[in-house]
Amino acid sequence: MRIGLHIPSFTNSNAETFTDDFTEVVKTADKGGISLITVMDHYYQIPHVGEAEEPMNEAYTTLGYMAGITKKAKISAMVTGVIYRNPGFLIKQATTLDVLSKGRAYLGLGAAWFEREAVGLGFGFPTLKERFERLEETLQIAKQMWSDNNGPFNGKYYQLLETLCSPKPIQKPHPPIILGGMGETKTLKFVAKYANACNLFSRVGEDVLKHKINVLKKHCENNNRDFSEIEITSQGRISDETTSDELITELKSLKDLGFHHAHFSIKGLYDLKQLEMVCNEIIPTVSDW
Repeated sequence: MRIGLHIPSFTNSNAETFTDDFTEVVKTADKGGISLITVMDHYYQIPHVGEAEEPMNEAYTTLGYMAGITKKAKISAMVTGVIYRNPGFLIKQATTLDVLSKGRAYLGLGAAWFEREAVGLGFGFPTLKERFERLEETLQIAKQMWSDNNGPFNGKYYQLLETLCSPKPIQKPHPPIILGGMGETKTLKFVAKYANACNLFSRVGEDVLKHKINVLKKHCENNNRDFSEIEITSQGRISDETTSDELITELKSLKDLGFHHAHFSIKGLYDLKQLEMVCNEIIPTVSDW
């Protein structure tokens, strides 16, 4: 069982010290055995985390900084809304991140959902159907750009005359692709067809999680994909009152369901207390599960 840290908030107690505080969090996580450190790819803060006006750093600029201050942990956006970047540009960003981090990048993707930021900053917000169609084309473009095929890509929404990507990523055949979301007809199907990992919300409960995993297994069967190749990750939350015993109990349940990787955001992250608890007490306990 591996433990990941998700950073959804760039609001600390003092904006003038943010860079130092953020650096301390990331370095503490990296040294403490956190396997994957992710940041949100949003432009406004999202409703269930805070107010839209709160600080929200751009993801790939932040990840580039993180690549330089970490040594072991994988790094990724969790996850990039597909409508926010041209696919060719996005794949170049993820490739560059993999090269500069010496092979520690994931590519996190989703269909996007936060209409306010999309419309507010002029990206546009297509229908859900179109967003999923764009997501699938982006996944196809990523696979092609990371292959030896430098030829054209002609999709419904994206047309690339050359899919040249140089340098190629350090990880072979490419950085792991992780898809966020739990939709059964599109997202989990795309996981089976294109991705290396999925990210499921642990808050929905064991019965729902078990069902979603079974749906993914069925999609793998239909696509002749080995289910064991898929990294099953959970997305949860640690409050400022969560104890190590409570967390161990939750992790045991996730392990029994078949999860490989438990990913958490932490309330009050910048005071380091709960992060240090995870690094000092939880990771040594679960690392050999």
